[in-house]
Amino acid sequence: MAAPMLRCLSRGRWCGTPGRSGVLPLGLREAHSGAQGLLAAQKARGLFKEFFPERGTKIELPELFDRRTAGHLPQTIYCGFDPTADSLHVGHLLALLGLFHFQRAGHNVIALVGGATARLGDPSGRTKEREALEAERVQSNARALRQGLEALAAHHQQLFTNGRTWGSFTVLDNSSWYQQQHLVDFLAAVGGHFRMGTLLSRQSVQTRLKSPEGMSLAEFLYQVLQAYDFYYLFQRYGCRVQLGGSDQLGNIMSGYEFVHKLTGEDVFGITVPLITSTAGAKLGKSAGNAVWLNRDKTSPFELYQFFVRQQDDSVERYIHRKQKYKNMLGKDDTNLEYLKLFTFLPLPEIDHIMHLHVKEPEKRGPQKRLAAEVTKLVHGQEGLDSAKRCTQALYHSSIDALEVMSDQELRELFREASFSELVLDPGTSILDTCRKANAIPDGPRGYRMITEGGVSINHRQVTNPESILVVGQHILKNGLSLLKIGKRNFYIIKWLQL
Repeated sequence: MAAPMLRCLSRGRWCGTPGRSGVLPLGLREAHSGAQGLLAAQKARGLFKEFFPERGTKIELPELFDRRTAGHLPQTIYCGFDPTADSLHVGHLLALLGLFHFQRAGHNVIALVGGATARLGDPSGRTKEREALEAERVQSNARALRQGLEALAAHHQQLFTNGRTWGSFTVLDNSSWYQQQHLVDFLAAVGGHFRMGTLLSRQSVQTRLKSPEGMSLAEFLYQVLQAYDFYYLFQRYGCRVQLGGSDQLGNIMSGYEFVHKLTGEDVFGITVPLITSTAGAKLGKSAGNAVWLNRDKTSPFELYQFFVRQQDDSVERYIHRKQKYKNMLGKDDTNLEYLKLFTFLPLPEIDHIMHLHVKEPEKRGPQKRLAAEVTKLVHGQEGLDSAKRCTQALYHSSIDALEVMSDQELRELFREASFSELVLDPGTSILDTCRKANAIPDGPRGYRMITEGGVSINHRQVTNPESILVVGQHILKNGLSLLKIGKRNFYIIKWLQL
C-alpha cells in the first residue's frame, strides 16, 4: 500500500470577527505555559493548539481541569465525527487522542456521530460542495462509525490503563434529537440568535462564497446545527468544552456564541492540529488519501506499515530545541512529534527513544514504536500481533510467521492475490498445483517457468515440476500454501481434506 508521508498543520492566524475575542494559541500565553496538569501536559505534547474564546481561557479554562481547585468536578468534553464514510481514518486520530487524554485525567467525554449534520455537509476546509448522501447511506455509515468508536474506546480501556480513575466515554448520534424537531419550530426558536454578518464572516463561508461553485444553503446552515449540538450537550450533559480540528474553529466559535447568548454561561473550544500529507493535503476520504481505521478497508498490517514508512524528516518535526540533539542530527527538528501526538508514551520515554535513534537510525526504532502504539490502539493486541506476523512473512520470508497466519491475514497481506481452495489428492505435484491455481500457462511454457526458477512455494524456490507436495514444506501447518510466480504475482491456496 502506498504510504503518503505525514505532516502536521495548525492554524495560528486571527480567526475572529472585528470587535470579538479571538484565538488563543496556547504556546504564546504565559498563563497557560505556567499552568499545571492536563492542559500544560498537552501543550508540551503539541496536541492542543488553539483555545477559544481568549476571554476566560487564561484562568477559567485551566481551573476547570485543575484537580487542586476546591470543589473540583469532572468536566464533559465532546468532539463530533460526521459519517460521510463507513469508517474513521488516520485524520480523525488526533481528535480521538484528545478525548482519550481528557478521559484519562478523570473527565467525561462524548464522541458525537453527526447522523444529522452529515446530511448537510461541512464546508470547512473544502473548495466545493460534498456529494450528497442518501439518508439510508448516512444511517449505515453512522452505525459503522459508532461501532468503530466503541472499539477504539474498548482497546484504550483494555490496553492503555495508567492506574488512575478514568471518566466515561459515551457515543451519541445527533440525529436522535433532530428527528424530534420540526423545521419551522426549530428556525423560530434558534434562528433569531444568529446574526447573518457573523455567520458570513467565517473563513469557511468566505472561501466558499468566493469560489466558482459558491455555497448552498444546506452547507451554510451547517454551523448553525453544530452550534445547536453544543447547546444541547451543554444542557443535557453539562458539556463545556468542544474539541475539534483546527479547521473547525469557525464552527466552534458559532457554538460558543450561541450557548453564551442563551445561557449566559462560558463554554470553550480547543483545536488539535490537522494531519496532512507532505503535499499539504488534509488526510481524508475527499482527498483520496485516507488511511482507514476499519480493518475491512485498511488491514492492521497496512496501518502498521503506513507509520513504519514515515521518514525521519516527517516523524522528527516537532521542534523541541535541545542542543545535544541538534549537534547529533544537524537539524532543529529533533524530537518525535508523532510519538507525542499519536501515543500516550511519557515524554522522558520519548526522549530515550530519540537517544537510541541517534545512535542506530538504521533500526527505525521510533517509527516501529509509533506504528506499534497506533496499531494496538486501533486494532487491539491481536491486530498488532497480526501486523507483525505479516511483516515477518513478507519482508523477512519467515516460514514460522506464515505457518501461524490465518487465511484472512494472507488475503489482507496479498490483497491482489488469487485465492483458491483445492483438494489434496495423493501424488499431487508442483506442476499440478500451479496449473490448478491457474498460476502458469498450460504446455511447455508453464513447465519451463518452474524449471527456470520462476516459482516459489512458501518463500522457497522450486525447480522440479514433478516433485510431490510435502505437508510441512509445501503445505504449512495451517493448511495454506503461498505460491509466487515471478517477483510480484502471488496465489494463496487453502487445502481441503488434509
